[in-house]
Amino acid sequence: MELALYKRLCAAIDENRLSKRLIEMVAIKSENPFESEACEGFREKEMGEYYAELMQTLSMDVTCKDIFPDRPNVIGLRKGKVGDYALMLAGHMDTAPSEGYPDAYDVKQIEGKIYGRGACDMKAALSVYLEVLEVIQQADLTLKGDLYIAGIMDEEHHMLGSQHIGQNGPIANQGIIGEPTDLDICPANKGQLGTIIRTFGKAVHSSKPENGNNAIVHMAKAIQAFANYNDELLTPPPHPILGHGRFSPGVIRGGTILSTVPDFCDLEVDRRLLPGESQEQVYKEYRAHLDPLKTKIPGFDYELKKSTLYNPANDISANEPVVKSTLEGYRHIMNRDTRLKAFAGATDAPHLGFPTLICGPGSLAQAHSDNEFVEIEQMVQACKLYLWVIMQLLD
Repeated sequence: MELALYKRLCAAIDENRLSKRLIEMVAIKSENPFESEACEGFREKEMGEYYAELMQTLSMDVTCKDIFPDRPNVIGLRKGKVGDYALMLAGHMDTAPSEGYPDAYDVKQIEGKIYGRGACDMKAALSVYLEVLEVIQQADLTLKGDLYIAGIMDEEHHMLGSQHIGQNGPIANQGIIGEPTDLDICPANKGQLGTIIRTFGKAVHSSKPENGNNAIVHMAKAIQAFANYNDELLTPPPHPILGHGRFSPGVIRGGTILSTVPDFCDLEVDRRLLPGESQEQVYKEYRAHLDPLKTKIPGFDYELKKSTLYNPANDISANEPVVKSTLEGYRHIMNRDTRLKAFAGATDAPHLGFPTLICGPGSLAQAHSDNEFVEIEQMVQACKLYLWVIMQLLD
């Protein structure tokens, strides 16, 4: 890498332009609709149109593909001279809901921070990608390798956008997802499996509960059966970065009306997965806790319903070029050493089909909160870091 050229590119980073674009993006409401019908404010269409237009202005070849109606993936390509190596900078365009966050779209810039829903998770990285592209364009720099920038749909729910890329392309050699890591370098994140456990009962009038079988009472016993499950998950040797798998009951629903003994109860549970852990293995563990209740409790029966959410773990080698280059760039820019860490949440990374690192501006502590913000200075540092990786891998 030509260090003098890299320094010129970094000097061209425009903090005001970077901030302006992020403010504009945060103001575009793009909450994930989850199981509801997509509509304005609860879809990626408007955000995708904004992002596609800016990438086209910066001379990228842009493809927009609706994965669901009005919910596109938007992918730009800056073709390299040789084109035998490709790097993708990827990020999701949808955000978490804003319920309970009254100032979510009253976007503010105060004391070096930008506030609003999606500011750190993860429109900050999307703005950074555009700034990186801008300074490369201004320098009239033609890279040897191909640079992709991807705005992805549906990360906050089923990650259908990244799954589509993994199944249909484009396939890069390496990737970075700028989730809010505080610029920590994260080659791994736990996976996530959501499952509904249903217990059954017999519905009768609640004035004579002895004639029925209460599914909610059965569910209480089922929850007790998992009391030591997290301790059991701590038994095997930990993953060197990710630690251990974890389990948590998350949502419970049961019955119909107060005066009826409930004949069903659903418990949605969350299981955080380590690399190599499968749904089949986890279900085997669930059954080992629940099957004994069939002989201990009269009338107890349950069902493991189809998974509500499945995202595999991400775990790429420390020897991947994108990891080594990002570590080197971090040391150069920050003038201090660092170590590889794990990202706490699930990400699009394992779906993309190529080794992908998680590293971006903002803190996960602010993501999904009612006080979401990102520090502008950290966005500038992210620009420098991504430029370093691009110059190393593509030039």
